[in-house]
Amino acid sequence: MGAYRHEHPDLSFEACERARHARDPAFDGVIFIAVTSTRIYCRPVCPVRQPLTHNVRYFPSAAAAEAAGFRPCLRCRPETAPHSPAWSGARATVTRALRLIEEGALDQEGVEPLAARLGIGPRHLARLFRRYLRTTPTAAARTARVQRAKRLIDGSDLPMTEIADLAGFRSVRSFNATFREVYRRPPSALRRGR
Repeated sequence: MGAYRHEHPDLSFEACERARHARDPAFDGVIFIAVTSTRIYCRPVCPVRQPLTHNVRYFPSAAAAEAAGFRPCLRCRPETAPHSPAWSGARATVTRALRLIEEGALDQEGVEPLAARLGIGPRHLARLFRRYLRTTPTAAARTARVQRAKRLIDGSDLPMTEIADLAGFRSVRSFNATFREVYRRPPSALRRGR
């Protein structure tokens, strides 16, 4: 039983212990578990065998654990924990990609130019979308087009051909087909129901 086992003022040692034993993802990136017998620190979701309680110290950041002389686990990779620079950077890339898609980045061009604008490759962009959004950039673009079109249908009296064009559809045919697939009715039926 070390004298200084818990470093975070907002969480009790007992709360951290419960999170560790449950491998609670809600605490991932909030606390880091340092093991005095191995001098390694982990994320709460680490799949390794649980250490003995008397060998555990908790830290609010990876930097604090490293400053105390612990090295990162190679299995759970603390550098990828939520709120870490790597995680924030990847999430920021996805957020920026979504913003560009909403602005029409995939309406006329493919995924490659979008990925190039973000400074990454198209395969990496696809991986990030799968990881954080469980979809693809192309599917996100389709949803953005449908949502833009639905807003125009609800908020204007523009002809459907103009709405299709403004929303980023390449043709009225794809506009109609997408609406039938998503809403199970043609876009004109949505306007009539308004």
